[in-house]
Amino acid sequence: MSNGARHGRMATTLAALGVVYGDIGTSPLYALKQSFAGHMGLQPGKEEIYSIVSLFFWTIMIVVSLKYVLLVLRADNKGEGGILTLASLAARRLSSRTRAVVMLLGLAGVGLFVGDAVITPAISVLSAVEGLQIVAPDLAPFVFPIVLVVLIVLFGVQHYGTAGIGRWFGPIMLIWFATLALLGLLEIAQTPAILRAINPLYAVDFLLTNPGTAFVVLGAVVLCVTGAEALYADMGHFGRGAIQLAWGSLVMPALLLNYFGQGALLLRHPEAIENPFYLLAPSWMTLPLIVLATMATVIASQAVISGLYSVVRQAILLGFLPRQEIRYTSAHEKGQIYLPLVNWLLLGGIVLVIFWFKSSSNLAAAYGIAVTGTMVITTLLLMVVALHRWKQPLWLIGLVGAPLLLLDLAFFAANTTKFFSGGWLPVLFALLTIVVMTTWKRGRELVLDKLENKSLALQPFVDDMQLHPPLRVPGTAVFLSKSIKVAPHAILHNLKHNKVLHERVIFLTVRVKDEPWLPMEERLELAQIGAGFWQVVANFGYQETPSMAEIFQACAEHKLIVKLNNTSFFLSYEYLISTDLPGMVRWREGLFIWMNRNSSRATDFFQIPTNRVVELGMQLEL
Repeated sequence: MSNGARHGRMATTLAALGVVYGDIGTSPLYALKQSFAGHMGLQPGKEEIYSIVSLFFWTIMIVVSLKYVLLVLRADNKGEGGILTLASLAARRLSSRTRAVVMLLGLAGVGLFVGDAVITPAISVLSAVEGLQIVAPDLAPFVFPIVLVVLIVLFGVQHYGTAGIGRWFGPIMLIWFATLALLGLLEIAQTPAILRAINPLYAVDFLLTNPGTAFVVLGAVVLCVTGAEALYADMGHFGRGAIQLAWGSLVMPALLLNYFGQGALLLRHPEAIENPFYLLAPSWMTLPLIVLATMATVIASQAVISGLYSVVRQAILLGFLPRQEIRYTSAHEKGQIYLPLVNWLLLGGIVLVIFWFKSSSNLAAAYGIAVTGTMVITTLLLMVVALHRWKQPLWLIGLVGAPLLLLDLAFFAANTTKFFSGGWLPVLFALLTIVVMTTWKRGRELVLDKLENKSLALQPFVDDMQLHPPLRVPGTAVFLSKSIKVAPHAILHNLKHNKVLHERVIFLTVRVKDEPWLPMEERLELAQIGAGFWQVVANFGYQETPSMAEIFQACAEHKLIVKLNNTSFFLSYEYLISTDLPGMVRWREGLFIWMNRNSSRATDFFQIPTNRVVELGMQLEL
């Protein structure tokens, strides 16, 4: 490997530290402390400490190192990852009914990720700022105001993008992980006996001897792998190699050293369970550590926020959510986007959650179900991909996948015991997300079916225009159409009311493929279907955002020259009415109509010059 390539890979690895590992990197703030929380019924005795640290060690090794780093990262779609990517991969080559079940699992994963996106900033920033109570208990009343200020500033600067501040994320997280490792190593040096916890027999014996207590404690142990899903979700930004290198060379050693260090501290001072992370540090270092931890949790929050923007954009383009404003915050990086509506709804949700739960310990109950639910769904989808896409034998899938699934289910079941203590929150988010996304998908299918049933077939319409031509006027008209089969209602209304047709008419349909990115040679399907009539189908991946400028730049390569500022765009607008006709129940029809009315205009979403647009409406009964 050349020096330039080596430096490039190291730079990418450093950048991955600041985005991919922010969430899992801040779990030492609360994970071990939560395992000995009062409701767990576990005291920090010698054997108990060995057992819990052993559980942490093997959970990290199996769930993150084995499952995510070695297996899940292989399930990429042209280099892209994430729960929707995994669902789309798993759904291929399946029957329509099985495909629907697989996609429903994917939507459930999206819903749990939405819950995670609300809980992560709340629990991370709260747990960092709560360290002030270690410095001075009198500062406790200032925790809430400081947390709110940090979050409001974080969300208030989102429209600037992460390009400027992002260059600091990697170095800050490098300092953070180095600090984690150093604090843990110094404590281990004083009590090296804690290294016995590497022996899995401590974990196994604890699970078998105290099954009731162990079952409950597993709900807290799993907090040590919160954020593991980010390794897969952000693979498209940094690549599998950089993520694996960062994990093996720095993140995993730093996390393990810190957890073992906290265990060593508890062996000598069981009373340190009040906050073992901050009590690892000497008193003079506590305040700087709080500042560093707050910066790390802000970075962890930023990673989740950016991830949610990306997931929502994917869902919009795949037809599961209505259009909304998407702003690009970088001229060079397509992945750097800002969604104003998502941004402020997310901040509102986080603030409500903080006031409801009041502390990071209370939030941990809600956090667990979101994490473990996503883990279960990921393993199930991975097993489907291994069977249908990788063509692995069933015995091998059972040998590897079944133990991983059982482990995930054990963690998930343990967290269901905390359902009424806060675990209902991510479940509620998942259910609401599924309802909204399936309602929008089904509603658009109904609209398309009714449009096709009430419209004229496209080719016969064009043929009739050749036989009985109306008055043709100079210029180009582009008619956006949801279907390639029928003539858009906009052209029918235009002929009915204006009785003219442009010299050149383009029927344009934008389709989103089940791929993250499409090469330029697959971008366009173009055909002349009559004298002066063209049909253009523009294909995009679900990680791309369609734009008219890009579409007609591709058209120019096929000798179809279109100047946007001299072209008229005709759009159909459906005014929807809820009825008792078969399709959806009335309340879902009402929800769909409300979302349709509040969706972003096609002119904004497709970046069409607003002074070149003509919108023609029609009434449609659902």
